[in-house]
Amino acid sequence: MRAYFLAGNPVKLIITGTAVAILLQAAFVLSGFPTTLTLERAFPTNHLVELNELRVRDSFRHPRILQQQSSVASVANFPVQGTYDPYRVGLYYTKLHLGSPPKQYYVQIDTGSDVLWVSCSSCNGCPRSSGLQIPIQFYDPSTSSTASLISCSDQRCLLGTQSSDSSCSSSNNQCSYTFQYGDGSGTSGYYVSDLINLETIVGNSITSNASASIVFGCSTSQTGDLTKSDRAVDGIFGFGQQGLSVIAQLSSQGISPNAFSHCLVGNGVGGGILVLGQIIEPNMVYTPLIASQPHYNINLLSISVNGQTLSIDPSMFATSSSRGGTIIDSGTTLAYLTEEAYDPFVDAITQSVSQSVQPLVSKGSQCYIVASSSPEIFPAVSLNFAGSASMLLRPQDYLLQQNSVAGASVWCIGFQKTRGQGITILGDLVLKDKIIVYDLGGQRIGWANYDCSMSVNVSTISSGGRNEYVNAGQIGGSNSLQDEYKIIVYDLGGQRIGWANYDCSMPVNVSIMSSGGRSEYVNAGRIGGSSSLR
Repeated sequence: MRAYFLAGNPVKLIITGTAVAILLQAAFVLSGFPTTLTLERAFPTNHLVELNELRVRDSFRHPRILQQQSSVASVANFPVQGTYDPYRVGLYYTKLHLGSPPKQYYVQIDTGSDVLWVSCSSCNGCPRSSGLQIPIQFYDPSTSSTASLISCSDQRCLLGTQSSDSSCSSSNNQCSYTFQYGDGSGTSGYYVSDLINLETIVGNSITSNASASIVFGCSTSQTGDLTKSDRAVDGIFGFGQQGLSVIAQLSSQGISPNAFSHCLVGNGVGGGILVLGQIIEPNMVYTPLIASQPHYNINLLSISVNGQTLSIDPSMFATSSSRGGTIIDSGTTLAYLTEEAYDPFVDAITQSVSQSVQPLVSKGSQCYIVASSSPEIFPAVSLNFAGSASMLLRPQDYLLQQNSVAGASVWCIGFQKTRGQGITILGDLVLKDKIIVYDLGGQRIGWANYDCSMSVNVSTISSGGRNEYVNAGQIGGSNSLQDEYKIIVYDLGGQRIGWANYDCSMPVNVSIMSSGGRSEYVNAGRIGGSSSLR
C-alpha cells in the first residue's frame, strides 16, 4: 500500500529576535520583535504527496545536516534477539553486516571476551545449521572487495599479541589467534580487516548508514559447545576493553563514543537494546571499574537478603592475584558465586521462605516447591558495590522456574557455586531487565532497573565536549515523536531546544524582551488567520 501525505496545511513564520519557535502542523513562529513571514507551499493545497517523493526531497537536505554533525561520534544501534532462559535459548545475539558487498552475520553478545570473530568458509567443526532458526553464514575474505589479511608486521596484530590471544607464523607472515572460553569451548583462526556496516542514529527520527574498517577474526576451527547446532550462531561479538575489541577500534576512529550499553528483555519473548553510547536514565547508579583487568571487574562489598547483610568476608569478592573478583559478563547465561559466599546466600533464601515452601535439591541446585506460580514470596536481594551502588534483585533475577510437581511450581536458585577460583560472575540471569552502561572513558559501570521493551535515550559526547542525546528505541519500532502537533522552540541565545505537545490550531503566546529588560508577551494568533494581536 502506498502512503500519501496531504501537503496543504497552512504555514506561517513569525520572527521575534534571538529565539525561534515552530508550531508543528506546518507552522513556524520566531520570537523578539514580532515579524511575520508568509511561506509559500511547495505543493498545491489539494495535492497528495507520495512518501517516496518526500524522501527524495529530504535526501537533498540530509547530507548537509550530516556533514555538519560529522565531528560528533554517533550512536550505533544493534537489533537484539534471544533470551536468558537456559531452557529456551540461553544467550542474546545480534546481527552484523560485514564486507563489501555486506553480508549478514548473527553473533553472540559477549562482554567477557574482546574480539569479534565469525566462522570462515574453510572452518573445521563449524555448525552448518542452527536450532535458533537463523541462517548460518560463512565469511569468505575473497568475496569482499574491501577485505585484507593482517600480517605479523601490522601494528594491529601487536594489539592482539599484547593480550596473549594472537600469535604469528614466520612461514606465512599471517597474524592468527586462539581463544579458549570458560565453558571449555574454543576457536582458532586468523585476523582480517574489512568493513563493518552500522545503523547509526543522529537524531530522534534520523537514521543513517555508516561503515568503518575494523579487524576481526576469521574462524577456521571450533571445539566444544561451539560445534553444536542447537544454539549455533555465526560467531561471537566481544565487547571487552582490549585494543582489538570493536568498541575500542570504533571509538579510536571517532566513529562511536568510548561507551556502550545494553538492555536485555527478561520475558519469554526476549530481545532488547544494544547501542554504542551511554543510555541515560534518572535512576542510574555507577560503580568504578577495577583498573588493569582483562574483564569488567567491579568491587562487590556485600550481599543483603531481606535487608540483612550476610556474614561474608568482603575479601572473598576481591580482585587479586589469587582471586578472580566480581565480573560483569553478558556471555554467561546464569550467575556464579564464590563457594565462600554461595552457602550463606542459599541458607538466607531458604530461611526466609521456610514456612511457605518445600525445599528440595534437584541436579545439585537448591530448589523449592511453591504453591503459587509467582515467586513473589521470595525475598529481595541486594548486591552492594563500591561507590554506594546497589543492584537490587527481584526473585526472578536469581531464581529459575522448572517443571511443576503435582500442580505446584518448582523454583530453583539460578546462582551456581564456583570452586577454587575465587570468582563471582554476573551473567544474563542478573543483567536482564536492567540498563547496563559500560562507560569506558569514565572507567565505570552503571545500571538501573528498566522495562527493556521500551525505547531509551542515549548520550554521546560531541567534539566540543557537549552531550548529544538521541532516542535509540528498539530496532523495528518507531523512533518518531508520537504526537502530531508540537511547539518546537529554538532558543539560540540560551543554546537550547524545547518542545511541548500542543493543539497548533490554537493561538500561542510569544515572549520578547522589552527595552527595560522585562519580558513582554504577545499573542501570535492562529496560523493562516489574522496576524494582528487579538
